[in-house]
Amino acid sequence: MIVKANCKINLGLNVLRKREDGYHELETVMLPVEKLYDVVEVECIDSGIVFKGVGIEVDCSDENNLCVRAARLMQGRYKVGGVSIKLDKRVPFGAGLGGGSSDATAVIVAINKLYNLGLDKPSLASLAAELGSDTPFFVYNRAMLCKGRGEIMEVVDVDLSGLWLVVAKPEGGVSTAEAYRGVKPQLPAVPLTELLKRPIEEWQASVVNDFEPHILAAHREIADIKTSLMDAGAIYASMSGSGSAVFGLFPKQPHLTLPDNIFVHIERI
Repeated sequence: MIVKANCKINLGLNVLRKREDGYHELETVMLPVEKLYDVVEVECIDSGIVFKGVGIEVDCSDENNLCVRAARLMQGRYKVGGVSIKLDKRVPFGAGLGGGSSDATAVIVAINKLYNLGLDKPSLASLAAELGSDTPFFVYNRAMLCKGRGEIMEVVDVDLSGLWLVVAKPEGGVSTAEAYRGVKPQLPAVPLTELLKRPIEEWQASVVNDFEPHILAAHREIADIKTSLMDAGAIYASMSGSGSAVFGLFPKQPHLTLPDNIFVHIERI
């Protein structure tokens, strides 16, 4: 079974407070990026877990890859048989795009179908939440307002149809630890969902990512990408998640001049 595990971007990201359990309370709208995806191939085998990764080399061992952890979770919970996983990695990691989370969810969904478990979407999302904060989003894979650690979701209507999306990432990544270490939690004056109802031309001044101030200050290359997107005509540009990827929304197909070492993806929404 082959699954296209697409990534996501964040439209606004408010870090509201630090919780007693050590996690942070968030408010963000996640939006799927349909044409930027990893290819996850999952097959049934007699026993065990066989994993092979190709494409972009990730910075973790096979044993700790989220795909393997997802398969291990399903085997432990439902006593399913063996699983063979091939991951063709195309989405950059350390980018705030949720590529690893999407891969893990793809494995959970595939095992559910291959072994005829009959799990519904809420059940699949609950399983995915055990592997990460943004993982459940990919079960539904549509615009969602995400709260809590990211696992509390409700459907929102965000219509960006007809716009062009550019996702750009420098060579370096940003760790989750670095992102949270420098963030200053605060309650927004206006709820994010209210801000996103305003014309997109107003978003740049009001729809913010709370990770941006200290990340852009510490990583000049990320700040330069955001500036380049705005200079190229983006009506809204922002870092996605905890970075290091930046995305821009354009009214027409953009013509960009970025260094050769920058990963760039362009699609029409």
